[in-house]
This record gives sequence, structure tokens and C-alpha cells, in this order.
Amino acid sequence: MTDKLQIRNDFPYRVRHEENIWITMRDGTRLAARLWLPEDATDTPVPAILEYIPYRKRDMTRHRDSLMHPYVAGHGYACLRVDIRGSGDSEGVLTDEYTAQELQDGCDIIEWIAAQPWCSGKVGMIGISWGGFNGLQIAALQPPALGAVISLSSTDDRYADDIHHMGGCLLGDNLSWASVMFSYNSLPPDPEIVGDRWREMWHQRLEGSGLWLEKWLRHQRRDSYWRHGSIAEDYSAVKCPVMAVSGWADGYSNAVFRLMANLQVPRMGLIGPWSHKYPHIAEPGPAIGFLQEAVRWWDHWLKGIDRGVGDDPMLRVWMQDSVPPTTSYRHRPGRWVGEPSWPSANVTTQRMALGRRRILPAGAKGEDVELRIRSPLTVGLFAGKWCSYAAGPDLAHDQREEDGGALVFDSDLLSEPLEILGAPEVELELSADQPLGMVAVRLSDIAEDDKITRVTYGMLNLTHHNSQQHPEHLVPGERYRIRVPLNGAAHSFPRGHALRIAISTSYWPLAWVPPAPVTLMIHTAGSFLELPVRTPRAEDAQLRAFGPPEATAPAPRRQLEPGKHNWFVHRDLASDVSTLEVINDNGTVHLEDIDLEVTNRALEWYSTRADDFLSDRGETRLVRSLRRGDWSIRTEAHTVLASSETEFHITADLDAHEGDKRVFCRSWDITIPRDFV
Repeated sequence: MTDKLQIRNDFPYRVRHEENIWITMRDGTRLAARLWLPEDATDTPVPAILEYIPYRKRDMTRHRDSLMHPYVAGHGYACLRVDIRGSGDSEGVLTDEYTAQELQDGCDIIEWIAAQPWCSGKVGMIGISWGGFNGLQIAALQPPALGAVISLSSTDDRYADDIHHMGGCLLGDNLSWASVMFSYNSLPPDPEIVGDRWREMWHQRLEGSGLWLEKWLRHQRRDSYWRHGSIAEDYSAVKCPVMAVSGWADGYSNAVFRLMANLQVPRMGLIGPWSHKYPHIAEPGPAIGFLQEAVRWWDHWLKGIDRGVGDDPMLRVWMQDSVPPTTSYRHRPGRWVGEPSWPSANVTTQRMALGRRRILPAGAKGEDVELRIRSPLTVGLFAGKWCSYAAGPDLAHDQREEDGGALVFDSDLLSEPLEILGAPEVELELSADQPLGMVAVRLSDIAEDDKITRVTYGMLNLTHHNSQQHPEHLVPGERYRIRVPLNGAAHSFPRGHALRIAISTSYWPLAWVPPAPVTLMIHTAGSFLELPVRTPRAEDAQLRAFGPPEATAPAPRRQLEPGKHNWFVHRDLASDVSTLEVINDNGTVHLEDIDLEVTNRALEWYSTRADDFLSDRGETRLVRSLRRGDWSIRTEAHTVLASSETEFHITADLDAHEGDKRVFCRSWDITIPRDFV
């Protein structure tokens, strides 16, 4: 198997393409779609596959779409890429993610597709990230024509396991993601698609889309806002088969385990070493022939063709070998393993006590030791991104630089290899000197040369130890028994290596820090590590091999200005200010088939000063532009998030330019109370 993408142009069906078609919603709003389908589909109707996202089919996802949808269409499907209401070339205004309007539109789109003369009446949904989310959410609404879903990099729980919060802690990516959508929503439709109405539609968006960061920050606990769209509230609502896919470098692998355990329909889970990308173009490798797998799935559930889908294990994952720590990998060594069901009888919990800075062997009992930890704000600068996009060095660095500010517990050297599959948990008996605090816990692999690779981690807002919906302050000095689930992992620790648990009281900028420094006292007699230990199975060697990554030829594009992707950690020792700077600059690209120049640049800064827990500050600046001949558009979105002991403070600016003239500007200055964060 090779990681190199193989381009195919020979398919069972000849494909025709329509650059734009209109789908009219029940209120008269028209949504824009691209369509690929077999040339003879009107005479011989075929099932349809819908991808329904806000990321601009005309330009921003044009390259990715061209790799995937013509490929699937060439195997006998009608493939539609629909811009959500208010995005791309669709009419309306997009005001938030996963709204009731979006989901109703999705059901109406499916009904419209099923009624078309080229459709057999059966529809599938596929999508990564946003499209994976709404695939699950729309499945739970049970539109009659929806026959199956492939959901990638998604979640079943919008509060507990999404880009906004983790363990009740406010994630730094909440600001980052809000800024991305702030910028996306500032762009107009393409005049070549919508005609002279483009300017009117653009200003409707600029005026009406709003500042999503404000909306999200007004919901800091698990309330009805987050329960909406979380199928974890009722898994039984999903009635169609689901394939759930993610990667270990992604932020959404945990949902695959929960979906396998809780859905009551035919289901399949797949987790590779990948970041937040489709597996046929994924990094780190190995990439796989994902589109072949998608066609197998659709053939089985939408055409009734036996492709052996029922012979595959319910859950298939990439068991990762130990590797030296670095911030990006081209390839993660390992092997594919399978489990016929999940939870698996092949995975057992190994419970190990924490002692005086030691992880004790299973069954050993340690003395009751009281250990103290109060971390510096710099712990977390080398933690990487909550969700890797493989757009720069965004994975965790060598943990030795982080562990100096943490309380660490090391195991004995392993006499035999140890494999884990699933979510480790750490149970801690602790007390705090403040009513509000957090704990971050990391599980790492210590190599024989003392380099330390983070395997997985978890965080908990301690005021949420009893309830995500009804947090409560801690009583300083009182002991609590808390559990911190870590992200799921599949990792093989070699003989001669050791395990490390590292505990810190901050993890900036992955998570927003508490309003005051917190000292935790860890009582070892009530503290344990629980590992999901997997016994290797002989059947793993007989797993059906994935094919090589394949796709259709990409839409032609030319790089006009180079991009740059980098992360910098700045330490100003004179002022004692530490800053993480993130550069995600795609430069300028010419989309040759539509003669459009596209520029995307995003800069982020996250800083703190000394031991000042009120100095944390996140800042983002995103610039996007579109240019074709005399038509030129540029928008700039700038956001700053800071906090006091009792409030969050947002300042934001949005500027839009048509040619050299600024045609729109708006500023926000908003204060929001902190709610147990």
C-alpha cells in the first residue's frame, strides 16, 4: 500500500457535471448545489449521495470536491455538494451551526433529491466535520429517503466532546473556530452564479450573520443549546446504518467508540492515524482507499449489492507504534486491528495505584502520600492543537518541556510490550485551595533515551465533577474523588519503555485558565490509573487489506503566492510574557477552471504574563479575498478574547472591501459573565 494518491479516470459510468443547480426550500429560499451523476441517470435512476456544508462549494472546497464526488458518481451515484443556507452561493443568512432551520432544510433537500427523475429514491449522506455532524443529526430526524450515513470527524455530544468545551473547560479552539466562521460568513456569493444580486446578498450576510463567539460564550455549561443536535440525548432516534470515521490526530475520535457502543443500527467504526481530513488524502499516513470503502458501503445499503460489508469487524483501528515526539508526522508506523463488537471482551481494565511519584504495578498498594501541584501558565505551550488539521506543526512536542510544571508519576520499565485500546481514566482524590479550578492529565510514553511522547490526555473543570449542567464551587480544603477520562487511544508501548501520568492545574492555550492560581493536593491512597489493555488477536493479521488511496483528477489550480504554516513559541524574558503564535497562510491560489484568485490567511496569538491568571489573551486575524478580473473582494476579521476574575471580554472588528473601497465595517465590544469557568 502506498500513501500516494492515485488518479483514476476509468469508471463503470460516464459522468456529467452541473456547476450549479437550485434547490428551493419550503419558504422559497434557494440553496445552491453542484451535481455529478451518470450520463444515463435520467433513463436509469441511481441512488444519491449528499454532502451538505457551509464551506463554499464554488471555491473553498472545490479541490477536495473534485477528488471525491466524480469518483463516487462514476460508480453509479448522483453526488450533490450543497451550500447550507446563507453560505457560498446559497440564499439567506447563516447565523449559527446546526440550527433547526439547517436541519429542516437538510430533510427537505433529501426529499427533493429522492423525487428527481435521476434518483432511485434512496439517498445517503457523507461529510467530514460539519457535514459529519449534520449527517448524524438529520439521521435522527428520520427523513424517509435517507438510507445510510458516513459521518467523519464528528460528535454525538456537542457539549462534552466538541471544539467548544472539554470536561467543562473552555477550549482555546472555541475562539479559533469562531474566528474561522466569522471570516467565512463575511464572503459574498459568486456573481457568475447568482448574478447582480451578489452585492445585496453579501451585505445581508455582513449585517446579519453575527459574532458567533458571543453566542457560544453565553452557554458555558451543558444546557438546551448544546443538547440540541447532540444525538447522545437519544441514540435510538437514528434508524439508518452509520459508518463513523476519525483519526487519532483528530479531535473527534472519541465519538466513534460511543457510536459503536450506543447506536442500535448496523454500524461500522474506523479510526486511522489521521488528522482532520478524509482518509484518502490524510496526514499522518498511511492514507487508505477510502473512496473504495465508501462505494462498498453505499453499494450495500443503497443498492442492495452484497459487497461483504457484513464480514468486516464493527471497529477497525490503527494500533500505533511508539514513535519519538515531534509536532508533525508524515507517517505513523503501526498495524490495523479489529474488534467484532464494542465494548470488546478483548479489552480489559488494568487498575494501577498512584504512589509517591510512581505508577505502581497492578495489584500493588501504595502508602497514602499527599503531593502538591500548582502549575505555571506556560504548561501547554507545547501541547499542540485540540484538533490537528495537518496544516503545520500542530501536534504535541516532547513532553519534557511540559512535565517540569506538572506532578508526574512514572511506571517501572515494561518487561513486556503493552497495548491499549480505548479511553484510559485517572481517578484522583484531591483537595483545592480555591473554589474554582481545573486539572489536566496526560498519559505519555517514556522511551529508553528519555524522550517523552504524549499518547493521550484529558481535562476536567473541577466545578463540573458532579454535573455538566449544574456546576458547583469546591469547598477549599475538602477532599473530592474525581474521574478524568482521557481521549481514546490505540498505542503499543514497547518493552523497556515506561508510562507517565502528568497532572497540571493549567493547560494553556488548549484550555482557558482559571481566574486565580490553584494549588491541588493529590492524595495517593485514593488515586489510580485505569488502562484499557488489549490482547493482540491472531485474526488481526487476516483483516481485509485496504486498497490504495484513489481519486479523480483535481480541479486545476496554480499557486500564485506561496503559503506558510508554522507555530512559534515566544518567551520575552524581560517582560515575562509567553506567546504562542500560529500562522496558517494558504497564500493565493488561482482556480483555473473558474478563473478565480483566492487568498486565505489566518494568524493567531495566545499569550500570558508571568503568573498572572488574568493576563491570558487570545487574538485572531483572518484575511480572505476573491478576485476575478475587475471584481475584487477582501474581508478582514479581527477578534480578541480576554477575561477578568468574573467576566469574559470580547472585542471584534469586521471590515469588507470591494476593490479599494471599504464598504462595510462593524465593531463589537461585549462583556459576558464567567459561569464556573
